[in-house]
Amino acid sequence: MTIPDNKQSESSSYQKLQAQIIDLQATVAYLEMTLESLDTVVSKQDKQLQDMQRQLQLMFVQLTGGELGETTSNTFDARLEIPPHY
Repeated sequence: MTIPDNKQSESSSYQKLQAQIIDLQATVAYLEMTLESLDTVVSKQDKQLQDMQRQLQLMFVQLTGGELGETTSNTFDARLEIPPHY
């Protein structure tokens, strides 16, 4: 018993569509995994950046002897600094 050409054609098309769907599902699963991985990396980097910004603010306060949020200018001025040998 042979399958008519029309039925074979439909069966072949159906199998191709199934294969394409499986490929698409695998691609979507891979992209979801990659997205989760990248989200984790970005979250860690954001935390590191916030920590570094806090450390920089603390170092600035220590170097200037001021407080955070202080509006007075504590910048270095070479004309006001007298070398130790004078």
